[in-house]
Amino acid sequence: MPWVVGIDEAGYGPNLGPLVQAAVALHLPDDDLAGWETLKPVVRRCCEKADGRLLIDDSKKVYTRHGLAGLETGAYGVYGVIPQALESFLTFAVRESADELVQECWFDRKEALPVAVSADVLQDAFGKWTVGYRAGSQALLFNVVPTPRFNRICDESGSKATVLAHGLVSLLTGMREVGNCGIPDFVNHPIIFLCDKMGGRNFYAGMLQEAFPNGWIVPEKESAAESRYRVELLDRPVTVTFRPRADGDSVAVALASMLCKYLREVCMRQFNRFWATHVPGIAPTAGYPVDAKRFFAQIKPAMAKLGLTDDQVWRKK
Repeated sequence: MPWVVGIDEAGYGPNLGPLVQAAVALHLPDDDLAGWETLKPVVRRCCEKADGRLLIDDSKKVYTRHGLAGLETGAYGVYGVIPQALESFLTFAVRESADELVQECWFDRKEALPVAVSADVLQDAFGKWTVGYRAGSQALLFNVVPTPRFNRICDESGSKATVLAHGLVSLLTGMREVGNCGIPDFVNHPIIFLCDKMGGRNFYAGMLQEAFPNGWIVPEKESAAESRYRVELLDRPVTVTFRPRADGDSVAVALASMLCKYLREVCMRQFNRFWATHVPGIAPTAGYPVDAKRFFAQIKPAMAKLGLTDDQVWRKK
């Protein structure tokens, strides 16, 4: 049984708030790498009728229909780490940038999770997941990029895309040894990385070589529909595939999509709550272009009083 590692991001387009990338590893059978059939008894998608199973799908679809509660139940709930402070969850799951996130003026590391549903709801979700996911082992990593770090990487590289590439390399590096925990059933099993495409990019060999410095990257296909690579010279088979809308192809990618969207939305709740205390009556923002300009203009006087520069709050690109 290979490890299928799904990777996705949330918050690349906004001008406000952090970018969050997530990697989720599931142990799945060779004949169902997507995982939908294996987990069908306990997992449903948005196109299926509500019937008590967990809703796992593209985060945008889940969030549009069910808000933060839908993300929290279907994604955060499967990890069975509740209730706890947000700080504890970050310590458990964030690969890098956690210290910078904690330094953000709006960030409340002591906020208790869950925030949108009761602990009982999540406990029920976790119970369903453990019944359906019989492999019994999974892994999760986040990469969080607050605005100051986002701007710093852009300044150093001259490219916004470098921020995504840096995070991808970090997550691939963090998941290289997934399963090698001393348990014979999991050690050195193949790893299949499934990633959502990064914009219009079709060529990824360079960044993959950075993530696997001891391997040899062999491109198998590089096109708009799919970019696929084999990593040779390692102690186990590794493949990395990039596809548009990969979150619809794989439970692991869908979970990654939901988890990074969940953490991004928890952060934006805090962001809006902080600024509402300094600008009473301000309407909340999701941080995306157009509305972000409105919000930024309204908080500028408060930023000056707090001694915050534009680069600490507003993404340059």
